[in-house]
Amino acid sequence: MTLQEKVETKLGLLIVLSLVVVLWGGLAQIVPLFFQKSTTQPIDGLKPYTALQLAGRDIYIREGCVGCHSQMIRPFRAETERYGHYSVASEFVYDRPFLWGSKRTGPDLHRVGGRYSDDWHRVHLINPRDVVPESIMPSYPWLDENQLNDPLISDKMRALTIVGHPYTDDEINAAPAQLEGKKEIDALIAYLQSLGTNLKVRR
Repeated sequence: MTLQEKVETKLGLLIVLSLVVVLWGGLAQIVPLFFQKSTTQPIDGLKPYTALQLAGRDIYIREGCVGCHSQMIRPFRAETERYGHYSVASEFVYDRPFLWGSKRTGPDLHRVGGRYSDDWHRVHLINPRDVVPESIMPSYPWLDENQLNDPLISDKMRALTIVGHPYTDDEINAAPAQLEGKKEIDALIAYLQSLGTNLKVRR
């Protein structure tokens, strides 16, 4: 009986050896990424989200925006011509959790920062069809009605310092004041306007 026949006829041994192969292949692909600066170090000028942007990101998650919008532009001509420069790993160092998404009922948002004015975003969020008549995006009028209330914002920022976000004590202590008098729509717009603005593309 050959070695192959022995492995194939012993189910337990076949399962164990298959797991070893899968684990080894996974480690060979994943471990090197931890030692590449392009995947672990932030790009020049990248800063963690401000308190207002961080609160807006939480609203983005709460409202399920990631269900229809991706935030990762693939390096294909069809995508870069429409959305801008493809996404690079070092842009997402301060994103926890990642919001790359996998569905594009709506357009990718990774380079939406600075593309439209704050007023455009405000109108679009309250009633998308006022600026894009064919839009199927739902309206979010309550964002312009709800006062921004996040009593844990300082705690969130402090927790993020544990995983490497370089917030200072002054930034953490000043966070609640940044949110005072703001509405939820202000925070969401601040987050959207920050997306994809740190990559400086060389011409």
